[in-house]
Amino acid sequence: MAINATKVSAGEALRVLRAGWSAQLAGDMTASWMLHGRPGVGKTDIVQQLSREIGAELFDLRLTTIEPQDLRGLPFYDHEAGKTVWYRPEDLPESEAPAILFLDELTAAAPSLQPTVYGLLQERRIGRHMLPDQVMIIAAGNMVEDGAVAYEMGTALSDRLIHMIVRANADDWLKNYAPTANIHPTVAAFLRTRPDLLETTEEALRRGEAVACTPRAWARVSQIMKAMSDRAARQVMIAGTVGEAAAAEFALIADEIAASVQVDAMLDASRADRAAMYPQTLHGLTALTYGLIGAVDRARMPAAIEILADLNGLNRSGLPLAELRTFGFELLIRRAMEKGWQDAFVGSDAYAEYAQTRAAAGLP
Repeated sequence: MAINATKVSAGEALRVLRAGWSAQLAGDMTASWMLHGRPGVGKTDIVQQLSREIGAELFDLRLTTIEPQDLRGLPFYDHEAGKTVWYRPEDLPESEAPAILFLDELTAAAPSLQPTVYGLLQERRIGRHMLPDQVMIIAAGNMVEDGAVAYEMGTALSDRLIHMIVRANADDWLKNYAPTANIHPTVAAFLRTRPDLLETTEEALRRGEAVACTPRAWARVSQIMKAMSDRAARQVMIAGTVGEAAAAEFALIADEIAASVQVDAMLDASRADRAAMYPQTLHGLTALTYGLIGAVDRARMPAAIEILADLNGLNRSGLPLAELRTFGFELLIRRAMEKGWQDAFVGSDAYAEYAQTRAAAGLP
């Protein structure tokens, strides 16, 4: 059976779950949620990010690794009372502190486990154990058509959930995930110009290929870029992560960026000396932008603001420098707000000039 729910980006799914948590805290509604999506699209990342934001302890149950009795608990005969009592499992939240119960791989769990999950999703209980009010239940899993191990979800199970289908969205990933996850600037720059390669599971399945590009795979490429200086070994690893074709294209951009991007040197240089240090290509300038977000600290915020502000004065015919500058400032401002560095913008002549230019053009 097809899941006829709304397709959303990871960022939009996170926004909806935030709203659901707020409604649950207010006592307006209590629901159980289901995130559908292809492998590697970021479902687990969404739940982990939400738990950090709301200060909730995360109870992560991988349903493919447990049996019904692991969730239900074990019976014990109380001879004195003449009753069978149940020892509940320790993996369920019991305090009044905020918590998220994450039922991962729900659609891959054995069908024999599903009846045990019914009461948890609808009545928020397992046997006699009731979940505290400040526990949010979120499940996740793949769909049958995703090429992953998955069972059809029956109506008795699906009717207990609010469903969302998470789809990879390059713009959302680059704006909302890459900066906070410290994704390598080369990976971010590559995907900004090749957003079609963020997620290629469907194409890989059609070609009968096991290795595909996914957001999770590109996060692993980022780790490889940071850990491996041996180019040949690095390339084998990247090809084994996103496939040979994508890896070959990525390698060309990586070499170009490595030869032209000097983030730390530009942050430490004077404004006059930086003019000759800007990369010539869009890939290089994009990598520079992401590199600034990752490398900047409070002391070097004024320099980062100047570097972004001066993008528009470069002689780079045909390149969308104004768009890149605006995008860079969005990320830098978000970074500053997270760290409490907003005052760096207040006293910056470079940012004042940028703001005046946008105001003159009728832009906010």
